[in-house]
Amino acid sequence: MARRLYTSRTLGLVLGLLCVSVAMYPLNPAPWLWGLMLFNGLLWPHLAYQWARRSTTPYHAEHRNLLVDAFMGGFWVVAMHFNPLPSATTLSMMAMNNVAIGGLRFLLAGTVAQILGMLAGWLIFFPFFIPETSQLQLYASLPLMCFYPLALGLICFRQAHALGRQKRELLALSRTDSLTGLLNHGAWKDQLEVEFQRCQRQQQGGAIALIDIDHFKSINDTYGHVAGDMVLRHLSKMLMQNLRATDVAGRYGGDEFCVILPDLPLSSAAAVMEALRDRFATLGYEQTPALNVSLSIGLAAFNPSHTDATLWLNDADQALYEAKTTGRNRVICCGDGRSHRELLDPV
Repeated sequence: MARRLYTSRTLGLVLGLLCVSVAMYPLNPAPWLWGLMLFNGLLWPHLAYQWARRSTTPYHAEHRNLLVDAFMGGFWVVAMHFNPLPSATTLSMMAMNNVAIGGLRFLLAGTVAQILGMLAGWLIFFPFFIPETSQLQLYASLPLMCFYPLALGLICFRQAHALGRQKRELLALSRTDSLTGLLNHGAWKDQLEVEFQRCQRQQQGGAIALIDIDHFKSINDTYGHVAGDMVLRHLSKMLMQNLRATDVAGRYGGDEFCVILPDLPLSSAAAVMEALRDRFATLGYEQTPALNVSLSIGLAAFNPSHTDATLWLNDADQALYEAKTTGRNRVICCGDGRSHRELLDPV
């Protein structure tokens, strides 16, 4: 926040110095007042930045600096004897800045600080009201009126853009499994619900697959968790490389993965999963050459009679259970106890 406000404060106070000094010149201010103007316009932005940077709580330090800005703004309004245009420009630019930084609450705090600044100026100057703004004073106010809102708007835009990008990154992280890079359990189930609603609405089919790495606990116990993580990453990489762009893969939990295969008949989905199972079984692992890994896969087609996506997922889970209890290393489709290889070659 200190870095962000440093630019806007430097520009605003330099332009404010031009506005105030031209308004003050006809009043023949004392030398100390000229010195205060130069300090406030040229040195204070840098001092405030360093003060905030070195503070243990820079955010609160910047709020304090902004209240100092508001106090001095009220002080200069009285010092200019309430000259209409320079005074209105000074107060409105500060109000805009306070709203942009802290909303209505900080606008009120800044207004209180401005009033206190006016009271301090009143005690020093006993001002009289100057009802007219000269042409030179008008031109001196224009840079502050034109350029400062532009600079503040640019700063606010950059902040909003950065916050939007960070929000998207956090959302992506919250939906992604950190080890595999696939969707996590919750995000994949959200996608499953979307696909279920689409299939119901468009009366189109699709399939989902649950994939389990056979004897994964034994892999961890025998070769270590590093080898187990390597197997998980290899499977996730194979899923990302071999599935269609419209397919949605995720890590369901532990050693279990899940895939949505939109608009794909069950027989075609079984062929895709059988090819995946076959390719994964032939993978070699340089660090552990003795390691052989296989997959059990359960498949289920969209069923129009189901009332929610959980029933569709339960079908795939039942098929996976059959694959694991009938020998593993196979693809089983829901409703058929035979593997995809047995369906292709029943003999």
